[in-house]
Amino acid sequence: MRQRDGIRSDGGRPDAPTAGERGWDDSLYEQPRPPGRRSGDHDRLAGAEQRRTGDDGRKARGGARTRRKRPRRRILRWVVLALSLLVLGTAGAGYLYLDHLNDNLDKDALNLGDNKLDKSAPNAAGQRPLNILLLGSDSRNSERNVELGGSHADRGRPPLADVQMLLHLSADRSNMSVVSVPRDTRVTIPKCTDPDDGRVYPETTAKINSSLQHGGPGCTVATWEALTGIPVDHFMMVDFAGVVAMADAVGGVPVCVDANVHDERSGLRLEKGTTVVKGEQALQWLRTRHGFEDGSDIGRAKAQHMYMASMVRQLKAGTKLSDPGKLRQLAEAATEALTVDHGLGSVKKLYDLGNQLKKVPTKRITMTTMPWEYSQGGTYVLPKPGDAEQVFSLIRQDIALDGRDEGKPEKDGADASRDPAAPKADIPVRVLNGTGTAAQAPVNGRAAEVAGVLEQDGFAQAVADATPKSQVDTVIRYAAPDQHGDALAVAESLGLPESRVRHSSAVDGIALVVGADWRSGSAYPASGDGGEETGGNGGNGDTADNKAPESADPLSGNEEKCMHVNPNNVW
Repeated sequence: MRQRDGIRSDGGRPDAPTAGERGWDDSLYEQPRPPGRRSGDHDRLAGAEQRRTGDDGRKARGGARTRRKRPRRRILRWVVLALSLLVLGTAGAGYLYLDHLNDNLDKDALNLGDNKLDKSAPNAAGQRPLNILLLGSDSRNSERNVELGGSHADRGRPPLADVQMLLHLSADRSNMSVVSVPRDTRVTIPKCTDPDDGRVYPETTAKINSSLQHGGPGCTVATWEALTGIPVDHFMMVDFAGVVAMADAVGGVPVCVDANVHDERSGLRLEKGTTVVKGEQALQWLRTRHGFEDGSDIGRAKAQHMYMASMVRQLKAGTKLSDPGKLRQLAEAATEALTVDHGLGSVKKLYDLGNQLKKVPTKRITMTTMPWEYSQGGTYVLPKPGDAEQVFSLIRQDIALDGRDEGKPEKDGADASRDPAAPKADIPVRVLNGTGTAAQAPVNGRAAEVAGVLEQDGFAQAVADATPKSQVDTVIRYAAPDQHGDALAVAESLGLPESRVRHSSAVDGIALVVGADWRSGSAYPASGDGGEETGGNGGNGDTADNKAPESADPLSGNEEKCMHVNPNNVW
């Protein structure tokens, strides 16, 4: 019999707390709404521009292809977790009828915010990390989406980005990290401007999933940069019906549960143990929330990570995509499902990205959820102080979340002999002001202040550079191995840890960027809080451990685990 939110049984089996008891509101997602009813953050945004599709929910075609005016997308929240794997599979398909597939792709602006972070700096070999935001919405603006997703009352409602994952590919392509942020995380959504119609969405505080309603995925990108301080290079958004075709194309994905589970809301019904799910059953797994853990979106994210890890193993095994017909089916499903930024707007670019992703060993893929804590009785989720920033800082510094970067010989390419420093007066230092980020304005004159501190300590050639910069972490970069000792001397003078000294191909000589983690003071603060709030989770500083904290619930790509079933949904 169906369990109801907020009601416990008096039987012998203890019931887990329900989502309703924790304050989660399903009314906007799965329950019918009386006409005219408005409530919550989502309804306050109900007047946002709707996205347009053809009668069948797909992009209109015919005649000259023009930049769309933000059509309604047939995209569903859970599908995004399969995106990186989708790219891997598409890469194997090669250049199948390239023009046709390119025409399938839909494109949008990358970042709609006024303030954008600088791209990650390259390492000594000229390689840059790559950060891709994977998005999925709960849009039900087509018959097929309503059929698969249910909730007829939500037809036509502006979509919400209910799945958000950042995929970080390390500069040396040795590891990959995936970080999910719960849909109900309360954040500052920065001011965003829709380039199609010029509409300006003012800065507001709301759940992160509503950022999609502020002009499109580019505002979600701006929100992520403000929250995490991580520069986003690309985004991908996929639609709902595509995941069914993709799951079929790869022959299904093995998943495991530790008890018989039946979630009436999603339709998922599995027996204890391992089952290969495909088609609509795969969709049910990815959408299920009430059936797992505490019945919240946190458990669903964990199930999505497990599905993603299992699908990685399937594709890496190379046994699922040997049939040319299946490759064609996957390529069609992939390109029809995708909305990407213009920087990824061709099959060749996706193919090249797929080849880069394939280089990462499965055991070096780590999937996590942003450490979080409930707020207002479970109505919202907030980043967990300290732990959330530790995860974001590791990604900004291109340090693997699995902790296995420790002991690697000279990760930044520095000369292990550590050439001794020249006299301070002979060391030229260029100081730049990077204190402005997506979350806050720069501190005027900050580069000159820090250059003055160096000058007083004997660095007679320290000068302020007016080149605009924007980054969270204060970093010293040097161009040649024999400048390593000089850069360390600068770091010592300012109290910067040695880990902030990087060998990079992006500079000429020694360059110090004063980041948003050091907005005041003459010495770098030991706590890394910079004397002020730096956005999202406060200051940066060095992480206590060079790996994800336990609260991030990290999962390795080669781990095979079973999802814990919510006792309220056992049959």
